[in-house]
Amino acid sequence: MLNYNRTNLRPTTFLLLGIPGLEAVHVWISIPFCLVYIVSLMGNAALLFIVRTDHKLHEPMYLFLCMLSVADLMLTSSTIPKILSLFWFSYREIYFEACLAQMYLIHSLSTMESGFILAMAFDRYIAICHPLRHSTILTPAVIVGSGLGIVFRGAILLSPHPFLLRWLSYCRTNVIPHTYCEFMALIKLVCTETKIRRAYSLIVAFLTGGLDFILIICSYVLILLTVFNLPSKAACLKTLNTCVSHVWVILVFYTPAFFSFLTHRFGHHIAPHIHIFIANIYLFIPPMMNPIIYGVKTKRIKERFFKFLTIKCV
Repeated sequence: MLNYNRTNLRPTTFLLLGIPGLEAVHVWISIPFCLVYIVSLMGNAALLFIVRTDHKLHEPMYLFLCMLSVADLMLTSSTIPKILSLFWFSYREIYFEACLAQMYLIHSLSTMESGFILAMAFDRYIAICHPLRHSTILTPAVIVGSGLGIVFRGAILLSPHPFLLRWLSYCRTNVIPHTYCEFMALIKLVCTETKIRRAYSLIVAFLTGGLDFILIICSYVLILLTVFNLPSKAACLKTLNTCVSHVWVILVFYTPAFFSFLTHRFGHHIAPHIHIFIANIYLFIPPMMNPIIYGVKTKRIKERFFKFLTIKCV
C-alpha cells in the first residue's frame, strides 16, 4: 500500500502514482505505451531522414514538419521512459528538481509544437492564397527565424513555471496522482494561495496554444474562401487535397489538448483515471500520428520511404 506522506517543507522527492485505480493493470497498460513510444521514435526519425536526404522536400512545409518531429522526439523521450519504469518496476520516485525539469520540458515543448503547427498553417495560407509570392515571403532566413522564434517563445514564456512552484510548501502530500509531472498536478499539492500562479498559467496557455489555434482557424477560413472562388471543381479539390494531412495533424493535436485542459480545470466530476488517460493521449498520440499522417497523405514522402525500403531490402 502506497503511503501518502505529509510534509510542511519542500519534499526532496515526489511519488508518481500512475493511473489511479488501475495500479493492478499497469503492466498491461505499459504495452500500448511502449508501442506508441517505439512508433514515435521510428516514425519521426524516418521522417527527419527522408526530408534531409531528399532535396525536393526542402520546402517550408516539410522543414517546419521536421522541427515538429524534433519537438515530438524530445517530448516523448522526456516522459515515456519514466512512465515505463513506473509501470514495469513500480519505480515511483522522482526527485523534486527532476520533476520540475520534466514539467518545464512538457509544457515548453508542447508550446513549441503548437507554434510549429501554426507555422505550417501559415505556409499553406501563403501557398494557396498568394502562390506567386510563396518563395519570396518564406525565404530560408524567414523559416530559420520563425523556427527560432517559436523555440524561444516556448522556452521563455514557460521558464517561470518551475520557479513559481519551487519555493512553495507542499504540506498536503508528496504523492502525484499522475503518470508524469505537470503544472496542474503539482499546484494541487500546494497548501498556500496559488491564484496568481494559476492565472499566469492560464494567460500563458491562451497566449500560446489558444492564440495559435485562433490564428490557425483564421488562416483556414481565408484558405477556404480562396479555394471556393477557384474557377473549376477539379482545381478546388486538388488545392484542398494539399491541406488534408495538415488538417489531420491539427485535429490530432488540438482535440485531446483541449479535452485535457478543460477536464483538468472544470471536469471535477470526471473519474481520475479518465483525466490521466486524456492527459497521456494529449502528449503521446500526436507524436506517433504526425509522421504516419504525412507518410500516408504525402505522395512524395511515401514514395521516398518505399524507395528507401527497397534499397535496404536489395
